[in-house]
Amino acid sequence: MSAAAREVLSRVFGYPAFRGQQEEIVDQLVAGGDALVLMPTGGGKSLCYQIPALLRSGVGVVVSPLIALMQDQVDALRQVGVRAAFLNSSLDYRALADTERSLLAGELDLVYVAPERLLGERFMGLLEQLVARQRVALFAIDEAHCVSQWGHDFRPEYIQLSELHQRFPGVPRIALTATADQLTRQEIISRLHLEQAGLFVSSFDRPNIRYLIVERDNPRKQLLAFLGRHRGEAGIVYCLSRRKVDETAAWLLAQGIAALPYHAGLGAGDRQRHQQSFLRDDGVVMVATIAFGMGIDKPDVRFVAHLDLPKSIEAYYQETGRGGRDGDAAEAWMTYGLNDVVIHRQMIENSAAASEQKRVERQKLDSMLAYCESATCRRVVLLNYFGEDALPCGNCDVCLDPPQVWDGTVAAQKVLSAALRTGQRFGAGHLIDILRGKATDKVQQFGHDRLPTFGVGGELDEMGWRSVLRQLLAAGILEADAAAYGALKLTDGARPVLRGEAALMLRRRLEAARSGAARGSAARGRSAVRAVADAPSQRSQQQSPLVARLRQWRSEKAREQGVPAYVILHDRTLLEIAALLPDSPQALLAVPGIGLAKVQRYGDELLALVAGGE
Repeated sequence: MSAAAREVLSRVFGYPAFRGQQEEIVDQLVAGGDALVLMPTGGGKSLCYQIPALLRSGVGVVVSPLIALMQDQVDALRQVGVRAAFLNSSLDYRALADTERSLLAGELDLVYVAPERLLGERFMGLLEQLVARQRVALFAIDEAHCVSQWGHDFRPEYIQLSELHQRFPGVPRIALTATADQLTRQEIISRLHLEQAGLFVSSFDRPNIRYLIVERDNPRKQLLAFLGRHRGEAGIVYCLSRRKVDETAAWLLAQGIAALPYHAGLGAGDRQRHQQSFLRDDGVVMVATIAFGMGIDKPDVRFVAHLDLPKSIEAYYQETGRGGRDGDAAEAWMTYGLNDVVIHRQMIENSAAASEQKRVERQKLDSMLAYCESATCRRVVLLNYFGEDALPCGNCDVCLDPPQVWDGTVAAQKVLSAALRTGQRFGAGHLIDILRGKATDKVQQFGHDRLPTFGVGGELDEMGWRSVLRQLLAAGILEADAAAYGALKLTDGARPVLRGEAALMLRRRLEAARSGAARGSAARGRSAVRAVADAPSQRSQQQSPLVARLRQWRSEKAREQGVPAYVILHDRTLLEIAALLPDSPQALLAVPGIGLAKVQRYGDELLALVAGGE
């Protein structure tokens, strides 16, 4: 069946060969088997179910929680000649009825359905009729990690998708996600009854993404300096709260940056408009809570910035993975501080979750903090978390400017002693005041200016002590008690440090001068990774008159059809056209990303542009 799959890949989608495990997955589905696919964002998950749906008899039913993005996904399929439609709450009754008629008449190759609609009696009735006629090719469950109660995107309705297997056991299923640690993976298998499914795990590595993490000092100033490297480029800035989203977006707009806010507190119309602007216009920066982003298909997101610590490495990986889907260089930048840990701890403890779930969430938060504080290559830590071995990447802040480490045993003992002598009832700021000998009103109120530890920490400034405290939290030597407003308490791991039985090597905090050197190093590294990501011919054509004409033509087509520009043709395809200079319809078919339908639809115009015509 691989020959037929390769023919569809070339004729419909315009690609000469499958990548990675795509062909194995396609063969598994075409043969009627189930599959669980773990593949990073930008790895080509969609083709894994789209091609089997075209090769098997009937319609492929795609379950997706991404109502706002179904239109763009369907538009992209229609561009390549695939008969696709969606069913969700954005359609009026007539449009819904027309789509249902097309579905029953066998006029669709793929239909995208929101999980709550799929599980309704009406759609289940349609499926009963189609399955009885052997007219359902497969079920594709996208964003399958939504089934996990331990995960960061849990959707209760996803658990009910096990009904597909119970009611239609003869229809093959494929569950796909870009993010799943071992715990989440097992939960997907168990809840969706995929024990007999083929497991396909691709590398989680996104080599074109540079990971950069800085200690929070002046976050707005730090963010602006970072964005200075991305003027005119599309990106996402994540914030923890809705208020911070609104304030940051307004501030960036005042700085001359085209920023828009996105969070669940905005009206549905505003969210839709802002999302469409981000997807369809060039250079828009979306400032958002995590309500924005899952399944974002925009290929040219050049950066993802976090102004607050994500609650888990899975969330961080999922969010940063929205950058660089086109394979070109992208940056994942984050600033974080001790207060992030306290806020997340409070959110966990104040939630209605069961005690076991809270325990898991605390562990995930600890892993996230440890990732930030690590003196080891970011990519090595990230991939190790997902059970994958890796070597230092040379494309993260730690590799580009390795941090110094120092023996922090004595400093740690001072912190732990201060916490003990104050009854383990105070937070970081109070302990730092004691160590630095600052006789504040609060310090004097409790008589802590008379403690033996008062003033013993003059060797470090406030930021230095905060770095020590974060690393003690990351190492599990201290823990933040959310129920006591962030009071720092000793864990069992503190005993050997206090007794001098264990040395503690800590990451040295970067000084301002060294930060400047790191920025220069990062800029040099970014140039290097772009050189790797772009073929020589593409680099030479980036600013060519032909590329400018192609971009202008694409923008006009996108406006005419009301679709994002990348739905017409991806940037990389434009660059390939400029490099290959096709002079015939057959030569256009040799351009990656151009299949038969696009040659028939746009071929004459593209060839005229290449020839220098209008």
